[in-house]
Amino acid sequence: MADLIEVDDPDDPRLADYRDLRDVTLRKHLEAQHGLFLAEGEKVVRRAVEAGYPARSFLMAPRWLDGLGDVLERSAAPCFVVSEAMAEQVTGFHVHRGALASMRRNALPSVEAVLHGARTVLVVEDVVDHTNIGALFRSGAALGVDAVLLSPRAADPLYRRSVKVAMGAVFSLPWTRLEEWHGALPSLTARGFTTVALTLAEGAVPIEDAVLGLDRVALVLGSEGHGLSARWQADADRLATISMAAGIDSLNVAAASAVACYVAARR
Repeated sequence: MADLIEVDDPDDPRLADYRDLRDVTLRKHLEAQHGLFLAEGEKVVRRAVEAGYPARSFLMAPRWLDGLGDVLERSAAPCFVVSEAMAEQVTGFHVHRGALASMRRNALPSVEAVLHGARTVLVVEDVVDHTNIGALFRSGAALGVDAVLLSPRAADPLYRRSVKVAMGAVFSLPWTRLEEWHGALPSLTARGFTTVALTLAEGAVPIEDAVLGLDRVALVLGSEGHGLSARWQADADRLATISMAAGIDSLNVAAASAVACYVAARR
């Protein structure tokens, strides 16, 4: 069982994971060196542990202990018990979902492992907003996507905001990064997927027509500002668009992914 350790000093070195991870530069440094991420909230912490991510420590106020009592009983990681005011002081944000945990990252799986048995895949090029990444995962998990592939510059799914928005879907939906994104789409085609790029480019057909009757589909989405790169549009097997009312030409990438996943699930 996790040791319950009361802490009343916000500068206590044992709280460094939570205190130092407030700062983006330090967060990136610590993640690169130690492989850490923060899970926030009872459901998210539970899902991270159940997905096999080892807890380094927990941080919570006394009234939060019961909700994760069974998780603490099964963990050898220490649980630092602090006042609610101190939890906010240490982390730099309002801890309103019941608990925090510092988790160790697991090594990313290979593309082959992530695609094994998959029929519907999201392929994400350079989506840099953590909220959008979290929403992509949540929609994908809810609508039958089997895996997510990210370009090297896409935002981190294990960043606190991404995990929070995804409601832990980043732990249940297999994902990895593409080591060589330049040839990613032809590689997927060679593996038996039809790559369908969402774009406003000339020649794009309605998404319903683009995925109809396909067996293995890779839905390809681009960045928030410029959309898909010219390379990925040229490499895609098909170009697709979401039909909209007059005067509106596009959706937020997270909303577009939800629509595309919904249509693909009914192909």
